[in-house]
This record gives sequence, C-alpha cells and structure tokens, in this order.
Amino acid sequence: PDPQFRITFPAMMNPKEIANIDRTERDLWWYRGMREITFALVDRAAPGWKPETILEAGAGTGYFAAILAERMGGQVTALDLDEMGARLCGQRKGVKAVRGSMERLPFPDGHFDLTASMDVLVHFAEGEEKRPFEELVRVTRPGGLLLIRVSAFRILRSRHSQFAWERQRFTPARLARLAEEAGVEIVSLTCANTLLSPVALFKFRIWEPLLRTPPASGVTPLPWPLEPLFYRALALEARLLGNGMRFPFGQSLFLIGRKRESVRMAQES
Repeated sequence: PDPQFRITFPAMMNPKEIANIDRTERDLWWYRGMREITFALVDRAAPGWKPETILEAGAGTGYFAAILAERMGGQVTALDLDEMGARLCGQRKGVKAVRGSMERLPFPDGHFDLTASMDVLVHFAEGEEKRPFEELVRVTRPGGLLLIRVSAFRILRSRHSQFAWERQRFTPARLARLAEEAGVEIVSLTCANTLLSPVALFKFRIWEPLLRTPPASGVTPLPWPLEPLFYRALALEARLLGNGMRFPFGQSLFLIGRKRESVRMAQES
C-alpha cells in the first residue's frame, strides 16, 4: 500500500474534523451537492420507496441521518464510534443515536430496510473493509438496499484526506467485488464529483505538493463565485445521474445494492 495510507490512528475519522463538519454541513457546496446526487440515485433505484427502518452507520454529526428521516420517513438510527459524533446524532430530530463500531454492529440480522454508510469504509486499512461491509449486509433485510459512498482513486487523495484519517480509496471494480462477495446485487454503481476532477487533480497533485501544504480540513466555504459555481457542477451531475447517466471517474464512488435472498439462507443455516 501507499506509505501515505500507513497511519496508526483507529478506524475512525479524526475527531477534530467532526466539529468542522458540524459547522459547515448544512450550507457547504460539497455537502449540498452530494445530498442531491445521493437522492437522485436512490430515487432512480427505488422510485417512491419509503423504508420503515433505516440505519446510517458512521453517521458523524447525524445531519444526513436527519435528512433521511425527513425525506424518507420511517425510523432512522444513526450509529457512530466517536463520542462527540454520537452526541450530535442524538440531538437530531427523528433520529435514534447509538454509539458503536461498524465492525460489530449492535443490531440483529435483517433489522433494516435501508442501510447507509457515507465515506466510512475509507477509514479502515486496505483489506480490513470486508468485516464492516459484511456487518452492513448482515443487518440489512433480504431484499433491502445498501447505500454506500466512498472516496475514489488514489490519485485524487489530498491533504484533506490525510487530515481526516482516510486510509484507503476504492475503484469501481474493487467496490463491486466487495459487494458481490458479500451477497449484494448491484443496482447502481457510479463515480460522482466528476466535472470538478480536473480542478482536483491540479490542486492535489501539483498545487499542494508545490506549496508543501500540510494536512488540513477541506470543509471550509469557498470564496464567491467558486462556492455557487462548484455547487452547480454537482447539481448538474445529480440531474444527469438521475436520468441514468453513469460516470467512470470522479472523486466519489456510489454503490446502491440489494441484499440477495440467498444471504438469509446462509445466515440461518
């Protein structure tokens, strides 16, 4: 593995970043745009679907879990390993907060109709993502959906990635293989944050190394007109993805999968 990924932190986000996210998650261009992309993909995969039970594993501040509760209804559980994260989750309307690890989810088999995990598997060392992924599958009911987002492609790793304690990045082929081996039928697999990838490549591979920029949080508002311009790029992607387009390259990677019925038989045998 790339030496930059060899860190000794636990499999979690840098706690300092959780406070940064809490200050910016509602309005920052990236979060707003990613929410539009997420729901465009979910709406296309399962039009009009209203799951009764939802889990967001590695929920961070719980803001997205609250959005899930508001938009999709049902009972939403937000799990996070960090103490501050679990406390923030507990303050969100319509969200039940649980502190715990994705490596051993404290829920029975097949408990949730929808299981979501957004940018969490990247905090596990390469090769250690199988256990938390299998746990996500285990607690999803047969026929239920998994919604997974991860950071994509090593070449797009940044100083922000280092600051947030990101340990790995995925390719579509590797994420697809992980899902298929766990008994998940792929409904949708696509990259996102694609239109801004040339800007990211310049910043991460040329500008940051040239300036020897230290690891630092990237969740800070951009000056006008970049903030609205970058948001519009993601909003355009949301419309394209919602209409069925798929991107082979981008800074993020989304997977929507359906747990196979045969997984239940394997668990019960």
